[in-house]
Amino acid sequence: MSSLYNKRILVGVTGGIAAYKSAELVRCLANLGADVRVIMTSSAMEFIRPLTLQALSGHPVHSALVDSDAEAGMGHIELARWADVFLIAPATAHCIADLVHGKAASLLGAVYLATPAQVVIAPAMNQGMWYHPANVANMAVLKQRDVKVIGPTSGLQACGDVGLGRMEAPLEIAERIAEHFSTGILQGKQLIITAGPTREAIDPVRYISNRSSGKMGYALASAALDAGAHVTLVSGPVSLSTPEHCVVKQVESAADMHRAVLHACETADIFIAA
Repeated sequence: MSSLYNKRILVGVTGGIAAYKSAELVRCLANLGADVRVIMTSSAMEFIRPLTLQALSGHPVHSALVDSDAEAGMGHIELARWADVFLIAPATAHCIADLVHGKAASLLGAVYLATPAQVVIAPAMNQGMWYHPANVANMAVLKQRDVKVIGPTSGLQACGDVGLGRMEAPLEIAERIAEHFSTGILQGKQLIITAGPTREAIDPVRYISNRSSGKMGYALASAALDAGAHVTLVSGPVSLSTPEHCVVKQVESAADMHRAVLHACETADIFIAA
């Protein structure tokens, strides 16, 4: 499975029965390493409590258009600039129509208009609503505006109908979002990256080190993985989470790092000292 390490995903939840799936979606995104923030419409809060999504994302849920805690009260601008991807799931027929007409009466609508991030929607509605000419036309407009669409799928719906309109499975949505960041430009390449400090022992208790946090090297490793590379990270002592699918060789001293790098570079295409 792909990784969302250090990616910022803003999830918009609108008012449909599929809103209950948003809790699982937030958990899936977080499990892939994403930093997740949530916007809920007033109707979404009739289906699922904000506290649930706050607990799963680790951040307060946003719903008010005017945020007195934000700089100049412009929370919608801060959120719009923060996101790498703005994912609306579920996206109801009402939400889709509002997006097409650029309505900004809600926080979700205002963020949609203001964000430079890629917008992705996961539609969810009754099969009759999905096929209605008005909704078909609205979907065509959003696609022309480079809004990416995930789903819907076909199956038994809450109303008892069977057909297209079910929101895509949360795990599938999370994986598709991760694929959005996979460029493939380093596909098949072997990368060696060094990161973090080294420690030179003075005696069994004391050592000389430096202030390197390792953040740059770990971020480069994550980006290289997104680009399709096979990454070996030669890391000094740090308190960072290892990017998924990355081979990590832990070292202590500069001599340890030197030996590990020389050995790893025997089969490497690219070496980055970070």
